[in-house]
Amino acid sequence: MTTTALLSELRATLQDSGLHGSFLVRDLDTGEELGIDPEIEFPVASLVKVPLALATLERVRRGELDAAMPVEVAPGRLSVPGPTGMSRFRHPARVAVEDLVYLSTCISDSVAADALFVLTPPSRVTELLKDLGVKGISVRHTMNELTETPAERFEAADVHLAHALAIDAGTPGRGHRVPQLDISHANTGTARAFVDLLHSLWHPTTIPTEVAGAVRTLLSANVLRHRLAPDFASDAATWSSKTGTLLNLRHEAGVVEHTDGHRYAVAALTESSVAASSQPGADATMGQVARRLRDHLRVWAA
Repeated sequence: MTTTALLSELRATLQDSGLHGSFLVRDLDTGEELGIDPEIEFPVASLVKVPLALATLERVRRGELDAAMPVEVAPGRLSVPGPTGMSRFRHPARVAVEDLVYLSTCISDSVAADALFVLTPPSRVTELLKDLGVKGISVRHTMNELTETPAERFEAADVHLAHALAIDAGTPGRGHRVPQLDISHANTGTARAFVDLLHSLWHPTTIPTEVAGAVRTLLSANVLRHRLAPDFASDAATWSSKTGTLLNLRHEAGVVEHTDGHRYAVAALTESSVAASSQPGADATMGQVARRLRDHLRVWAA
């Protein structure tokens, strides 16, 4: 199949699943890449926890933070479905900085992430990204804002109304009546920006080697593996990644490393036009599209 025919087919597959998506797959050793609209800017939801981890660990390396410093963290006390870790704690906890990075990155604990944002505010994270040569990712707010969307104002039976608002209230310029989905207000990035970040972590030049290695280790320990992992993880390959989910947004960015030595960075940023919070079919479609892009790139490169 030609590349043009494949991309046309994959766009149709996404459309049939109610998805609009931005994908990019890159061979980390040759730089060859293949994608679908990789420059579209999206609110990135929990993908922002990767640059947060990078910024925090860089500050530890510089001696600005002590990895073992205990931080008093108030309980999240959330009862809505979805949040994990300290977001569901009922009592205060004292957690070391380095362990907060683990909780934030590996189980997507937003309370842990916000404890890190107290130490390194969004504007400082953005500053550090620039220092480290990371471009195309804007960090503007903490994770707490992501727990104050219309979805939290409805009973469980009516959450589809929040998704309907997320789908219908956008503008052609990617503004939105829901601030967390407005690219001028939200934490944002593109598929290309996240592939570039992953490339910099797996082939560190501007990012210090020990910091890049620590972030890679965190991504390899990600426990949320329902989206792209089924199409990339196997006995012959490891999958290291971070997911991001908010209302009708479903994202994942990661690296697949094959035992034959080939390595590919993959970023999939999507929004759904289906007013439902649980869409396993959409997650499966994302994995299938990303996998077919990787497979085509692998054959093409050969």
